[in-house]
Amino acid sequence: MFRLTEMLRELKNPTPVGPRRDLPGPVVIWNLVRRCNLKCKHCYSISGDVDFPGELSTQEVHEVMDDLKAFRVPVLILSGGEPLLRPDIFDISRRAKAKGFYTALSSNGTLMTGAIAEQIAEIGYDYVGVSLDGIGATHDRFRGQAGAFDAALAGLRRCGELGVKVGLRFTMTLDNWRELPNLVALAERENVDKFYLSHLVYAGRGNKNRGDDASWSVTRDAMTYLFETAWASLERGDTREFVTGNNDADAVLLYQWALRRFPERASHLRAKLAQWGGNATGVNVANIDNLGNVHPDTMWWSYSLGNVRQRPFSQIWTDVSDPIMAGLKQRPRKISGRCGACAFFDICGGNTRVRALQLSGDAFAEDPACYLTDEEIGAPEAERLVMRPFRGVRNEKARV
Repeated sequence: MFRLTEMLRELKNPTPVGPRRDLPGPVVIWNLVRRCNLKCKHCYSISGDVDFPGELSTQEVHEVMDDLKAFRVPVLILSGGEPLLRPDIFDISRRAKAKGFYTALSSNGTLMTGAIAEQIAEIGYDYVGVSLDGIGATHDRFRGQAGAFDAALAGLRRCGELGVKVGLRFTMTLDNWRELPNLVALAERENVDKFYLSHLVYAGRGNKNRGDDASWSVTRDAMTYLFETAWASLERGDTREFVTGNNDADAVLLYQWALRRFPERASHLRAKLAQWGGNATGVNVANIDNLGNVHPDTMWWSYSLGNVRQRPFSQIWTDVSDPIMAGLKQRPRKISGRCGACAFFDICGGNTRVRALQLSGDAFAEDPACYLTDEEIGAPEAERLVMRPFRGVRNEKARV
């Protein structure tokens, strides 16, 4: 996750630059259940409204949680499917809070009303995130259910009224990029605490529909809009946080934006971005799926590092005999093509590995969704246009 607002604060109130430090343990996104009442177009877990056999029992979840705590995992993000469809979700959540985890809930929002919303507030989640793909019919079309937008908004609003810290997540594609300003305006009207723009990752249904990924021109314009919006929000003294995810090139584009807008402060920002270090797959971010399989990140369900029923998570995560984990944990990573030749590799870290794997068959090839030009990244002539399968495609002019 790229914490845009946090980095923009460095332009206003610089803080000392230090070395890059990894978390004591990874943030764990835990898909506790695969069942979902919606059928989203870009669902990485390919969930459906059926029960999936073999999911971890309550006792197994507790045992894994104990290991995660001993391994110094600081954050649990409880997800699905739709996590609220798991009957013991609140028991699991209470236990997570009692053990001292920063505990978040990732939901589609449609069930967060009435007694459910009151239980969410009673649990005291540190954060509750709801995904919206657009306003009204646009969201309903992406989610495969009429009325999904109204239900999700009602859930988001009710939790906010009960004092829950809530956030809105938007996955941008070619079909919904025009909705970005409308969703930012919605976040402002509803006093949403966090706005998260996610780039499409080619996983699950997101891989099947990867042809709908936003073009580079759309992505660049959307990010510039978000930079300006987040800066204006910061200048007003708003507390809302803007973050992005799944395309670490956003950090490089921010630095180049700062060079134009605040040239005297850009060098400090670049140093802070390098301290952040970009992609954290396999290091600071981990995933456990509903069956107990451990993955390098949430979007990498096609590759299992091991299963918590056979080995503790702590052993799986530190095992670099696995070639994928060895490559992900290497500093710096060995990435080929444009990514490896990029002058800003220390900021981005090679970007998203799943997209590289899906299009090239090599998890350590360049990320095809980097929207920066060869000239912007300082790539030598020999590394230009090595892969870039989308170059020249859907490069329509677009302004948000």
